[in-house]
Parts: sequence; structure tokens; C-alpha cells
Amino acid sequence: MDLWFSEQLTDHSRFSIRVKEQLFHGKSDFQTIDIYDTHDFGKVMTIDGKFMVTERDEFIYHDMISHVPLLAHKAPKDVMVIGGGDGGTVREVLKHDSVRSVELCEIDGMVIETARKFFPTLSCGLDDPRTKILVQDGIEYIATRKDAYDVILVDSTDPAGPAEGLFNKAFYQCAFEALKDGGIMVVQSEGPLWRMDTVQEIVETLKSLFPVCELYTFPVPTYPFGYWSFTFASKEYGPFEHFSESRAATIAKTTRYYNPGIHHAAFALPNFLKQKLNPAES
Repeated sequence: MDLWFSEQLTDHSRFSIRVKEQLFHGKSDFQTIDIYDTHDFGKVMTIDGKFMVTERDEFIYHDMISHVPLLAHKAPKDVMVIGGGDGGTVREVLKHDSVRSVELCEIDGMVIETARKFFPTLSCGLDDPRTKILVQDGIEYIATRKDAYDVILVDSTDPAGPAEGLFNKAFYQCAFEALKDGGIMVVQSEGPLWRMDTVQEIVETLKSLFPVCELYTFPVPTYPFGYWSFTFASKEYGPFEHFSESRAATIAKTTRYYNPGIHHAAFALPNFLKQKLNPAES
């Protein structure tokens, strides 16, 4: 049987991969989750018909959401991951010796369950003694936390369904208050070639709250148009003041994408992004 999975990107574009077999199909209280075994990307998780994680390219996303902020912080000890139930972000955070606790707040327990079963190389950090798993709404939880974290990582799906509230000013304000002095937050901020308006809105909102706010970019072949972004928001320091080449080089021995050069290069934005985000400086 010739089986394909296709994600509809726009009315005129789709991204399709050939599937060996479907391994799982489930509907939680929040979304539909499917797991496929594919020819070119290994095992793949989709949520509501959209690519979330693949064995072939997951390391790029997880390296970049984790190591950029943690290596920009002087000594990150307490980390919060909102979303990210597949465990890939937690896995990377735990590579930092200074980290003493990681709280994973994932609203959908089915994501965690399927990751444990089908993606053991991603979910391996979920059983680490430093990891605390909270199956609840990260928006509600973060509102109860004050001065609790050195780093907050918002590893969310697109701004729809249960993740929609992770993209507004009220949530960002709560996250700001949950950070300690010198704290850093990184949020998933969509694809500049796909949803430029959303990217701009996220950056502008974070700039209204955080003294430091910078976009950085990276490739993800299975995300819409292959080009993605995170937004770095800090209460005090930028991505380079506390950056240490030696610390980064040590982490790079354990990574497949991140290295000290990538840390610097990711913040070097192409002209079309500079013009959109900082028109007065272009």
C-alpha cells in the first residue's frame, strides 16, 4: 500500500512524506495525536495533522531552544519547560551541570505517554531525578509562580487550540514575574517565511515587557517552509554577555547541531527579517 502523510501548509502548498505504517492514533481531551514510521524521517509525531517531531531532524529544534538561553545565562539552576511533552527539550537542558531542577508542564498527558513509548531517545530525561512532570495547564501554573526560575522555555505548538494562550501579553507578563533577576525566557515564535505577521507580533509584545528581546533563527526541514524562529527575552542580559566559549564547547561535545559558532550565527538575521522587525535601523 502506498501511504503518505501530508501537512496542509497553505491553500496552495503541502508537505508530504511516504509512510511505512501508522503506529498510533489517539484523541485526547485537547488534540489528535498520530505516530507514523516513515521512510526518510524515522518515527514522526503529528498533532492535529501537523508535524511536531521527527527522529531525523528533532535535534536541531531541541538544541536551539535549550542551549542558546542556558549558555546565555551565567549559571542556570532552575528551569521551566512549558509544553515539550515529547521530552526533547528536557533531555538537552539536563546536559548542563549547573541545572538542579527542570519542571516540565505539559497540558496533554497523552503526548508524554506516546513519547515514552515511541520516542525513547527524546523522552529519556523524563525519568531523571532532577525532572518534575506536571500534567496541567502551563498558563495557569505559571501565574502561581514568582521569582522561581532562571530560564523558562516555551516549547509550544502553533497559536491555536490549547497553545493559543501561550502567545499573548498576559501570559508573557506572568512568565516575566516567574523569572528570577537576570532570568531568560525563550519562546517558539513560528516561521518567518510562513507567518511573518505572527513573528512580528510575538517580538513586539515581548519587547514591551522585557528589556532585552532578540529573534534568532534555524532550519527545520519538516516545519512549514523549512525556516523557524525562537525569540530570546531577558530581564537583564543579552545572548552574549555571559556566553562562554569553553562552556559552549563542552556542551557541543554532546550535541548534533549546536556549537559556539551556531550560537553567534543564529542571531545574524537576514535582511528581510531586519527590515520587518527593525525598519528604522534597516
